[in-house]
Order: sequence, then C-alpha cells, then structure tokens
Amino acid sequence: MQKTNILFIGDVFGGIGRRALLNLLPGLREQYAPDFVVANGENASGGAGITPKNADEIFAAGVDVITLGNHTYRHREIYSYLDEHERIIRPANFLRNQPGRGWCVVARGGVRLGVVSLSGNLFMKAGRPAFAEADAALHALKGKVDHVLVDMHAEATSEKVAMGWHLDGRVSAVLGTHTHVPTADARILPGGTAYITDVGMTGPRGGVIGVKRELALEAMITQMPIRFEPSDEDPWLNGVVIEADDRPMRAVAIHQVLERLDRGSV
Repeated sequence: MQKTNILFIGDVFGGIGRRALLNLLPGLREQYAPDFVVANGENASGGAGITPKNADEIFAAGVDVITLGNHTYRHREIYSYLDEHERIIRPANFLRNQPGRGWCVVARGGVRLGVVSLSGNLFMKAGRPAFAEADAALHALKGKVDHVLVDMHAEATSEKVAMGWHLDGRVSAVLGTHTHVPTADARILPGGTAYITDVGMTGPRGGVIGVKRELALEAMITQMPIRFEPSDEDPWLNGVVIEADDRPMRAVAIHQVLERLDRGSV
C-alpha cells in the first residue's frame, strides 16, 4: 500500500516566521519524509500579506504550494505574481476578476495532490460563499487528483468545523488557519478526512498572535490607534503531517507538529 505524507505549515508570520521555516524544515523532512510541503504564507511579509521576494524564498526552501488568505492583496507587487505562478493560491471564493487562482495541482512519485484555498465568510471579506465554491473546486478537480488538501482560512471556529463535515469523505484534509493558535481537535473524521480547526502560526509566540505584545496591549487598553509591528520573541513552527494511503481522498492519520526555533541556530 502506497503511503503519502503531506506536511502543512501554519501561517508564516514575518521575518522570524520565515527564518523558523527555513531553519526547521530540513529536520522535519528528515523526521516525517513528506512527499509534499504546503505552507500558508498569508502573513509572511511584515506580518500582513506576501511579496514576490518572500514567496520565492519560501519556494526555494522546498515548499511546493503557498496558500494565502485575507491579506492576499496587501502588497501590490504580488498581483501579477499571483497570475504568473500556479503554485501560490489565494482563496477560491474571492471574486473571479481578482488576481490569482484558488486551487492548483502538484504531482510527485505518481501521486497528484490538489490544494484548495478558501476564506471564511463570517467576520471576513470574501466575495462569494465558501461552501458553494468548495463544491465548485472539487468539481473542477474531479478525475485530476488522488488527494485534496483544503486550507480553510477563517475566523469562526463554527465555520471551519462545518466545512470539515461538509467535505468529509470528499477530500483528504480540511485544515483551519488564520487565528494563529493551534487547536487540540486534530482527528480523522468518519469519512476519512483529516481535520483540525486551526493549525497555528509559524512565528513569534511571545507576541499577541504575532504582534509585539506591548503594542497589542496598548491598543486594547487605550482603545487608540496603534501601529502594529511584528514580534520576534519565542519563535515556533506550527504544522501538521497528514498520512494518506492509496485510496483516493482518504487520510489515515494526522499529527501535530509544534517545534520551537532555537535562536542560537538563526
């Protein structure tokens, strides 16, 4: 029975998140032998959005696919990059006229992996409903892939859980991102889909979901506008490894990856 391992890395936040990814990925490759590596790069550049330079850096590190989210268009220079590069994807339920695409396919060792990016609709701005667009993406990928990984970038836990049940048995994994805190509900759903409500963040745990904690506290306490800056304190890599077998759209295990970056190695 052929086994496929997929390493998914949660929201890469700022320069310290990129350094954590670059420094820790070689060891994770040795430990888990992933066939595919997917990373959410939503916050990779300065804590909001991604630039072509940083996307190239992440791809050069050995990441196969970069998924995005609500900060996709924060840096204007990424617009044409999204149209030109198939392996960086923004939420499929953004408007059709917006730059980029919502899914892609990568292949290795005879296995074809489809990756779909979705944005939640509750408390977030997405041009179209996530559930209908998930169905449309699966229809477009039908017969073209062996496994599908869905990055559900959403604020509301209820919406992520619901998407897991909606796609159970039809995709290999539904992985929540955006809230930057890893949840404790990683499991295989009854239909064989790996699920977790939030993978967590690859970045500074010493801040407030990535931001320098003194700035976040000042904003909350004073209720005044504060310019946020990324923290670089206590960096961690948060991710999951999905184990799938040779049955289409079936996972057999999901393992959380919570690795601290030794600052002496940076």
